[in-house]
Amino acid sequence: MNDETPNFYFMQYELATWSIKNLLLIPHFAFPLSAIIKRKPLSPTARRAGWVGCNIALNLIPPDARIAVVEESRVISEKVVREKYRRAKPLKELSVVERGWALDVLTAVRSLNKEEFTNQDLYALEQNFEKLHPGNRHVRDKIRQQLQVLRDMGRGGHVGKGRWRVMS
Repeated sequence: MNDETPNFYFMQYELATWSIKNLLLIPHFAFPLSAIIKRKPLSPTARRAGWVGCNIALNLIPPDARIAVVEESRVISEKVVREKYRRAKPLKELSVVERGWALDVLTAVRSLNKEEFTNQDLYALEQNFEKLHPGNRHVRDKIRQQLQVLRDMGRGGHVGKGRWRVMS
């Protein structure tokens, strides 16, 4: 919760040619707590006894925050990469907890694969949010709040009562 996550680059390469196939940037402010999966501590007999590592669930990071630098061996233009980073950067201004919620709601919205969606579409995922945020007893209220936060960041728009539009 100290907001000390580094930027991560994930690279896939062709071993035979030593060429980069895919290079993905995930900015340090784009990791929701739900994407960090704590592992068991190392055993007492291990050289680094008690050390705790983690796995990163890339599928819990919204596509908006996964910035391709190289895709299928094609270098993405610097202009496009910078623009995607600029669009994700407002997330940095949120607290770690609020950012986690915003990222989790954005991931859920993107998983709907709809240009327009309703509050009910996201309420159908309420159990997922309860698992990701077990301390929150007002999940539906939080979903609506985070939709407004995402709207204010330019990630979506309010169409009408309980209806929203996804911004690309």
